[in-house]
Amino acid sequence: MSTRIHRIPGLVLTDHEFTVPLDYDQPDGAQITIFAREVVAPGREDDDLPWLVFMQGGPGFPANRPMGASGWLKRALQDYRVLLLDQRGTGLSTPMTPQTLADLATSQEQAEYIRLFRADNIVRDAERIRRELIGEETWSVLGQSFGGFCVTHYLSAAPEGLKEALFTGGLPPLDLHPDEIYRATYRRVLDKNRRYFERYPEDAARAREIADYLIGHDVGVSPRRFQQLGIAFGSSTGFEEIHYLLETAFVTRRSGRELRQTFLRAFENRFSFETNPIYALLHEAEYCQREASNWSAERIRGEYPEFDLASGGPVLFTGEVVYPWMFEEYPALQPLKEAADLLAGWDGWPRLYDLNTLRANTVPCAAVAYYNDMYVERVFSEQAAAEIKGLKLWVTSEYEHDGLRADGEHILDRLLGMIHGEV
Repeated sequence: MSTRIHRIPGLVLTDHEFTVPLDYDQPDGAQITIFAREVVAPGREDDDLPWLVFMQGGPGFPANRPMGASGWLKRALQDYRVLLLDQRGTGLSTPMTPQTLADLATSQEQAEYIRLFRADNIVRDAERIRRELIGEETWSVLGQSFGGFCVTHYLSAAPEGLKEALFTGGLPPLDLHPDEIYRATYRRVLDKNRRYFERYPEDAARAREIADYLIGHDVGVSPRRFQQLGIAFGSSTGFEEIHYLLETAFVTRRSGRELRQTFLRAFENRFSFETNPIYALLHEAEYCQREASNWSAERIRGEYPEFDLASGGPVLFTGEVVYPWMFEEYPALQPLKEAADLLAGWDGWPRLYDLNTLRANTVPCAAVAYYNDMYVERVFSEQAAAEIKGLKLWVTSEYEHDGLRADGEHILDRLLGMIHGEV
């Protein structure tokens, strides 16, 4: 373990690097680095504070980079020493990028390497780090979105390491086939489309004009990529972000109307599939337990013809789903197409959730589920909550999936109150 310390207004930051096995079944084999940033309030560096570990959503995204004591972090620092964990493959941990994956000789080697970056190994990393930092003491965890999936696995696999568990939009389906999950996802996305076009009815014509232009012109963006803008619909500002993007799509020249370069650049900047390839490579696999996804979202999409551009109907946007054609159209993903196909066809994924352990849980847990959540289906979260003994659940329509970002100080305060019997 190595450390560096920095001070910014309102925060003291200590950077940690840990060496862990790439494959815990081969502890003496290849090693990787895990980065974590410790955050504490100034003047409390030497206090005996309990630890709160933050697990970021994704998969494939690093922990947030703190700019000051605000939001959920402000509330957490009243009581905790916070550890912001860059999950394996992300941020300053040993990275997984198209560049680093290119160093592996074959697609099979790539697939075998990528398999080691799911929630199970993220939790093994956390346990290794816990013992290195605080020995046999327990710590608390806060999981946002996919981070909550990791926390649920933590409760299944190593509850002895946990003092408390908090979830924000991150109670996962515990025992469902990916097909069932994506059916629910598409239904929720259809409802988000309905709400969006009710708010901005003029965007129906705009979306059709843009799609038709993309069908007839090669500008590096396909119509089906355009439909992926709906991934934003699950955030509190998503409708507005897409509306403001669409309203500036065209410029009129002497030769006619064409898409603005600024629109095309802003469009590209909205997606993280190439910069965070774990997000694309393991998105479906995070739901798999001894089964293959076989490109579930692509197959299930066929049950919802509303999304078919060839139908001539309204242009509807898709949500947070990954399709096999993305590994043909996104340049940085193209070399990973064979590995992605291997991952989609693999049925050896270990189980992530032990229902018997969860039903006997003794770790205090509190969770918020968002009523209209587009990314983590609320009904499935309620089912998971019913299986985790002692978990206290708050269901609200006040927030979208990004509630922790939008009003994190209040949300974390309420969850802590639920844990401590104050709410």
